[in-house]
Amino acid sequence: MPSRLSSCLAFTLTIGCAATATVSPPSAPAGADPAINAPFRDAALDVKVWTERFEGESREVYRAREAIVAAIGLEPGMTVADVGTGTGLFVKYLSDAVGPEGRVVAVDIAEAFLTLVRERAAAAGLTNVETRLGTTDSAELPPDSVDVVFVCDTYHHFETPLVMLGSLRSALRSGGRLVIVDYHRIPGKTTEFLMGHVRANQETVIAEIEGAGFHRLPDPPAPILDENYLIIFERP
Repeated sequence: MPSRLSSCLAFTLTIGCAATATVSPPSAPAGADPAINAPFRDAALDVKVWTERFEGESREVYRAREAIVAAIGLEPGMTVADVGTGTGLFVKYLSDAVGPEGRVVAVDIAEAFLTLVRERAAAAGLTNVETRLGTTDSAELPPDSVDVVFVCDTYHHFETPLVMLGSLRSALRSGGRLVIVDYHRIPGKTTEFLMGHVRANQETVIAEIEGAGFHRLPDPPAPILDENYLIIFERP
């Protein structure tokens, strides 16, 4: 029969251990409703429709795409993973930033998006771009393989945030950075659609990512977004 000491040690996330109480580790944060990703699982996904939606002047991150990439601090020779690349809006800018000696890995759960990214990269002569089919739980990146993970307007699509963050942390090299761009969720300011679409506010996202073992780094010196926020973390 296990000793009381061994029972206590079994719950490493719990402070203390009562002789008679049953203690459970903290529950993981609730992720996005899987319905949010249903369109991207559809084999009939229309990339033209989504390109018009993702790459229009009405979308803040489209207007600020160059400023966002500049704020990340990429250097020539780095490997950056664009997780949730979608139509590949940022791929060219990331490719230019890391240069021909660097590498861009575009990750998405929709093969149709990845096909589009490959076609666009080939047309633009971007030889440092590759694609990878991920899942809702994993970016499917090898351990210690990237210097920066870039996640733009995709965090709120994570169905199992801690599991996905574990995947991203594993993929990052020591000292690597996780860059999150996502929508604010502020009552009275954020649109009604986004209040229903986005599950967590910025403070909750920060707490989840720090809880997954990342350290937050200082924000860029000047704010470049209003509807969205940009925060950067480091893998210790």
